[in-house]
Amino acid sequence: MQVTFYGAIREVTGSMHMISTEMDNLLLDCGLFQGRRREAEEKNRVLPFDPGIITNLILSHAHIDHSGRIPLLSHKGFNGRVVCTRITADACGYLLRDSAHIQESDANYLNYKTVRHALTGDGNRNPIGSKQAGKIKKLLKKNHHRLDVETINGWIRQLRLEQVAPLYTLVDAETALKAFDGYPFNTPIAVGQQTTCTFYPAGHILGSAISIIKAKINGGERTIAFTGDLGRFGKAILRDPCLDFAEQDRNIDLLIMESTYGDRLHEPVVDLKPRLKQVLVETVKRGGCVLIPSFAYGRTQEIIYMLHELYNENAVPKIPIYVDSPLATNITRVFGEHPEAYDRETHEAFLKKGQNPFDFKEVEFVEAVEDSIGLMHETNPHIVIAASGMCEAGRILHHLRFKIHNPKNTILIVGFMAHHTLGRRILEQGLAYQASGRNGSPPVLKFLNKEYPLKARVVQLGGFSAHADRNEMLRFLRQSNLNIKRIAVVHGEEDQSAAFADALRQAGYDANVPRAGQSIWVK
Repeated sequence: MQVTFYGAIREVTGSMHMISTEMDNLLLDCGLFQGRRREAEEKNRVLPFDPGIITNLILSHAHIDHSGRIPLLSHKGFNGRVVCTRITADACGYLLRDSAHIQESDANYLNYKTVRHALTGDGNRNPIGSKQAGKIKKLLKKNHHRLDVETINGWIRQLRLEQVAPLYTLVDAETALKAFDGYPFNTPIAVGQQTTCTFYPAGHILGSAISIIKAKINGGERTIAFTGDLGRFGKAILRDPCLDFAEQDRNIDLLIMESTYGDRLHEPVVDLKPRLKQVLVETVKRGGCVLIPSFAYGRTQEIIYMLHELYNENAVPKIPIYVDSPLATNITRVFGEHPEAYDRETHEAFLKKGQNPFDFKEVEFVEAVEDSIGLMHETNPHIVIAASGMCEAGRILHHLRFKIHNPKNTILIVGFMAHHTLGRRILEQGLAYQASGRNGSPPVLKFLNKEYPLKARVVQLGGFSAHADRNEMLRFLRQSNLNIKRIAVVHGEEDQSAAFADALRQAGYDANVPRAGQSIWVK
């Protein structure tokens, strides 16, 4: 039995590993790489194996850095099933369609820029004449803002320009979704010849799973466990990461374990509400707005939940809350459809009182583009929760464009920001400016092809993280009833993975950090 590590190795995104036996090849996750556009694009387009050899795919959870390349896998010849929890299957129905839309939109926009540049010329003689070029540029859009894709593609062909193709299309996503099979927790599932997978709660997001894969080999049995992304203990809404595994699933030959925060500690969960309250009260007192870049799945619902608690307690001014993300709206609907996955506290605080944790008077879900544009111009105190979490795309960019230069406003960072993302630059430069006493010129950030002064206050609430920190990961290992022979440390930037592997070795575990493309034999 062999495990080969292909993605999220000494980095965070692009989760993908393969378990191979003599009879089957099982893929663990198939996620998108995220970060610098050119680098991510190159990584995402290349699959390091023939998708036709994959028997089935085991998906730990729905986040795009774990699921986002499944449509590409299907497009290139994968004919197996995608095995996951029922909640993950429901969520991917929205997430993968949304991802396909983004892929197509990005490709169309890049093609539009290519045609505009060609028609304008590059400083030399215009290829078709400036007067005609001006007319043509107006034809490239409908109603002043929607791209006319058919006209753009026609000019690409006529001018023999290089066309950008999306990583995958909505048709590819629809095809991939037909392969999804959702299962309940604690139920052995046949995933290959004499190979089963059982899901246990991981506590990361709703539906996230720790996967226990058991294979009968040469008269014996080998067991691999994959944490996916491991959650925190004591968080709202979700059950804690599983510590009590069935007797037949306890002996682990190899644990593939995440390490996103392998050398960091979060703020205690119990401190989150007072900190959030403080941010809201201070911002409203200044007459400002709070912008929260947030992942549509998990983080958005957790923030809504906590705001609902604060509003019920009359602990903060009840300013309007806008969830400006159609995807987050749909995912919140998935949350509402699966109360069986909530923890006991959520049942006590809301369900027994007849309340929906994610729907109350002050919260409004914004879907139409026109409504989102109107909200961007709103100056009265309010809260905006918008995608994307790392500020690389989505409606949050346009809210930042209108509000990043106002010192009354607060940009509230509630999650991980990968290297080379706008979110990371806002976080690091905003905190540095705050630490300097906000003296001198503010940092200047470039996005949407313009430069903006970062005058808004930047606050980080690390306790919102959906990932376990170093101590919580060690707690999972020490308090669970798993017997673990070896650990492969994945899904962490290199310094985090290396530090966590060191901590594991000091704790007595046989741990290492594999490299991309490396294989480990499980004998």
